[in-house]
Amino acid sequence: MSDPSRPVRTAAVIPAAGLGVRLGPGAPKALRTLGGTPMLVHAVRAMAASRAVTHIVVVAPQDDPEGVRRLLDAHPLADRTGLTVVPGGTTRQESVRRGLAALPDGIDVVLVHDAARPLVPVETVDAVIAAVRDGAPAVVPALPLADTVKQVEPRPQGTPEPVVGTPERSLLRAVQTPQGFDLPTLLAAHEIVVEGEGATDDAGLVERLGKPVVLVPGHEEAFKVTRPLDLVLAEAVLARRRATDGYV
Repeated sequence: MSDPSRPVRTAAVIPAAGLGVRLGPGAPKALRTLGGTPMLVHAVRAMAASRAVTHIVVVAPQDDPEGVRRLLDAHPLADRTGLTVVPGGTTRQESVRRGLAALPDGIDVVLVHDAARPLVPVETVDAVIAAVRDGAPAVVPALPLADTVKQVEPRPQGTPEPVVGTPERSLLRAVQTPQGFDLPTLLAAHEIVVEGEGATDDAGLVERLGKPVVLVPGHEEAFKVTRPLDLVLAEAVLARRRATDGYV
């Protein structure tokens, strides 16, 4: 954002290469249908609903980027939104890196959005973008926790776990996506190599740089579809939107 005379351009990267094993056997999570339409299509539409977003990069499963491209071409976006599909990596962090490398020139603000959050409202997307444009290097939508959280000493699954602490709930937030960044900050953050499965939260990488991360209000409909029960809830939300808002 170095040239104040040039309009700020925003793009979105959607990592969609994961299998989503907790949803059970079948297609990759992002390609499961919601209301007859793949979740990935809903997620892409959610980003494109913001008039600030000029380009979307979808990071597809490694074995079928061409199939994902055909799927998205069958659900075209408005002409004002460009679309690129690239194959993903073996970890989420590698997939996001590949998405960032595919961004067109001239992008200032980048959103990273989970394909498994197909119903995030455009108001949330716009709030994240606005906060980055106002000068925050990293912005995350988040909600207060409804449940008390316990810190435990981990044990094998199914074994009772000793409680070692109870964090103060009023100080905790459940984060969502899209997470927004000024592009140089996110590129610098992804130069950090994380062991194991890589980074599951891009804002966490920015924190490692010592850069500030700020939160804006999230939305209850921006939940992540991870388990079969989440699909039931998402179908209900989608049905309500179609009945009352004319949602496609």
